[in-house]
Amino acid sequence: MKKHSRSAVSPLGYSALVLAAAGFLGTISSQALAADPLKIGVIAEAQAIAGASIPQAAQMAADEINAKGGVFGQKFVLESVDDACDPQTAVAAASKLVSLNVDSVVGGYCSGATLPTLKIYGDAGIPFMISTANSPKFLDVDMGTAFQMNAAGIFQVDTAMALFNKLGVKRVAVIHQGDGYSEGVATLTKEKWTAQGKELAAFEMVTKGEPDMSSLVTRIRSRNADMVFWTAYFADGALLIKQLRQGGYTGKIVVGDGCMDEHLITIGGKATEGVYCLSNPTPEFVPGGKQFAEKYKAKFGVEPGPYSALTYDSFMLLADAYKRAGTKDKKAVLKALAATKNFHGMTGDLTYGDKHYRNASNYVLLEVKNQKWALSKTL
Repeated sequence: MKKHSRSAVSPLGYSALVLAAAGFLGTISSQALAADPLKIGVIAEAQAIAGASIPQAAQMAADEINAKGGVFGQKFVLESVDDACDPQTAVAAASKLVSLNVDSVVGGYCSGATLPTLKIYGDAGIPFMISTANSPKFLDVDMGTAFQMNAAGIFQVDTAMALFNKLGVKRVAVIHQGDGYSEGVATLTKEKWTAQGKELAAFEMVTKGEPDMSSLVTRIRSRNADMVFWTAYFADGALLIKQLRQGGYTGKIVVGDGCMDEHLITIGGKATEGVYCLSNPTPEFVPGGKQFAEKYKAKFGVEPGPYSALTYDSFMLLADAYKRAGTKDKKAVLKALAATKNFHGMTGDLTYGDKHYRNASNYVLLEVKNQKWALSKTL
């Protein structure tokens, strides 16, 4: 992944550079499009390293389809907005896309920001392909017109249970940050682990951006946790891992898919060696991923982010639904999406169930080996 440095650019200037690079400044691919194009909204967090790859992957897919003539003679044009990984900002961004009369929407990086937008798109009847967000909380809400590409968080927890049992751990400390994604995964993990008659050494919330976790490390050690499961994102996760090792914790550490980023290793250093990650399928670990990465880097000058393959698949599935519907009529497209069976994407075959999430897991287990992510042979 490309490393980013803010040292030579002012905060305002940096934001503008990120927005421009990610495609958040205006309409993408606006030249030489057919009359009455298919207008697709793209929503993600511009500042996030992982989130910034979402509009790029969507653009890549759209350009490939447009180069072949589009669908039923109409080409795709993209309108990108930034949700800042914040619920209120996300609601405003989603409302803007509705006001722009988009035909569909692709994106959604942070679950907490994505959840409140479901009603907005649902009320407008707009198909929404959620490329990344996957909190277990999606299972308890009305998905309306939304469909998940990433495997639901329940599958991540199932993978966690299998790993914990395979490793023979007895006392697990589960740590989250109170957002829709990390808290949802943590809570479901607590429920499933204790339902097996197993013990929780701790169930704790850490404030986002908290630099000193020494008291938490002390509690984890005092409670004899032989496994720590961090369910939130990589930046704070890397700090926790470093402080756990510096504080003398020698047990196993597992992180959720929000940590599947090389920056976890860059920030955490040698402390991350041996850390497991419950990961969505990223370009490095999927069939055809090498060719995808080469095309992506040639187009954008950077390596594809961890959610680029899921976003690419999301756009390709949406295009496939338009082809099957044979029209841009939203109800017809929604019907086609719901009927999706055995769609073959880079990130695995997909069939939708009643709740609009894929009916089988595509999670992979990774492990840090020699300061690089590698497929783990543990499961």
